[in-house]
Amino acid sequence: MIPMNTRNGPHPGLKAVALKYEMNSAAPRVTGQGEGYVAQAILDKAAEMGIPTKVEPELVEFLMQVKLNDVIPPALYAAVAEVLAWAYKVDQSVQKSPDE
Repeated sequence: MIPMNTRNGPHPGLKAVALKYEMNSAAPRVTGQGEGYVAQAILDKAAEMGIPTKVEPELVEFLMQVKLNDVIPPALYAAVAEVLAWAYKVDQSVQKSPDE
């Protein structure tokens, strides 16, 4: 799950989208999306699970239009690929031991 949001904090305009990509899938799926308290719950769950989040307001607006559990449309592949690459890089840096 890779959550993205429109801004940090529990603001009325807060929106969040969670994506999941599984190997051999055609594309990532939207596994969570919401505004306000639901968005904050998505971000809180990600923090609890140690999953990095990224602020991407424009991309979130497009992904909010995708139905829950649907794969992302081809027009968003490049933008989502950048977020997935960022998340992979963050995960790799967290997993490295201090003496490496």
